[in-house]
Amino acid sequence: MSKTLILFRHAKSGWDSDTGLDHDRPLANRGIKAAKAMGKLLTEVGHPPELAISSTAVRARTTLELAVKGGGWPCRTETDERLYESNPPAAVKFIHALPRDVSSVMLVGHEPTWSELTSLLTGGVTVRFPTAAMVRIDFAGESWSAIQPGAGELVWFIPPRFITDGNLQL
Repeated sequence: MSKTLILFRHAKSGWDSDTGLDHDRPLANRGIKAAKAMGKLLTEVGHPPELAISSTAVRARTTLELAVKGGGWPCRTETDERLYESNPPAAVKFIHALPRDVSSVMLVGHEPTWSELTSLLTGGVTVRFPTAAMVRIDFAGESWSAIQPGAGELVWFIPPRFITDGNLQL
């Protein structure tokens, strides 16, 4: 059984929060639409995750909630503070601890970590994650703990500008 990792950058956020803290910034209207559309797209192409874990930041949690609703995903969702202000080595450590019995996981987080992590896991593929972009990386093997830098295969990278009403427009 192989492992599939989907990295999803939070959707477009507003710059103001009630508390003034970065962690508490909400989604902008454009972000709300993009999150729903990306969720619908994953369902349309048959790739919703089995487990989705979000950063605790409001913009990331809301992105995941809207994507799940937009796509009707039956997956389990969680939040984890380690995905907020993470870095690639910490993210790899997090991935190594994912449940072995789950083959498809989505992590919802932030830049620049997702771009750097994608490069690390795929052996140097360079991507820049605009808000609400997703990347799918596949790994051979049965254990998340065995994943090593450079061992992943980039299957697709989709920025939201290619999505209209949940459909891919190339």
